[in-house]
Amino acid sequence: MVKKNTCVFVSGQGSNLKNLIHRSRDANFPINIKLIITNNKNSKGIFFAKINSIPYLIVNTKLKNHENIILKILKKKGISFICLAGYMKIISKNFIKKFKNKIINIHPSLLPKFKGLNTFSRILKNKEKKTGCTVHYVNEKLDSGQIIAQRAFYINLNDNEKSLKLKTQNLEYRVFPEAIIKIFRNN
Repeated sequence: MVKKNTCVFVSGQGSNLKNLIHRSRDANFPINIKLIITNNKNSKGIFFAKINSIPYLIVNTKLKNHENIILKILKKKGISFICLAGYMKIISKNFIKKFKNKIINIHPSLLPKFKGLNTFSRILKNKEKKTGCTVHYVNEKLDSGQIIAQRAFYINLNDNEKSLKLKTQNLEYRVFPEAIIKIFRNN
């Protein structure tokens, strides 16, 4: 199997990144993580990059040309696939066009419900019966791309934002790799 050279974009704790790195070590997993990009110099994703000897780049998204810098590095590294794993920045239409149907994102709700931020508080406020996570292709509209995989669980009466986040993350660790396998099995 020829693995796809992949870049993972992160902003925070990097737990999905850690999981994807672990899965990518499997000879039958279709991606090889060659680069990690973060917009947060304090992201724990940097730690996971270092301990796994994966090159990483900290990008200042306030720079007007930051996406051009990223695109040049992606080209130099031969990156053909991008996973957004808690990357908290909007990617431009121009960038998305250059990687059309080659960027996926994991979102902590059952899209199309609860796009954007503050997902868990909005789910609770809306008194939802169930929630989950969604892996989708990235397009020009926020959290609106074609759904690749989605899994759900029922919300308990005693659930709060913290417990929902934990349950959702545990589900994401299964669904994100499943979605990646599904994409490349169909290609």
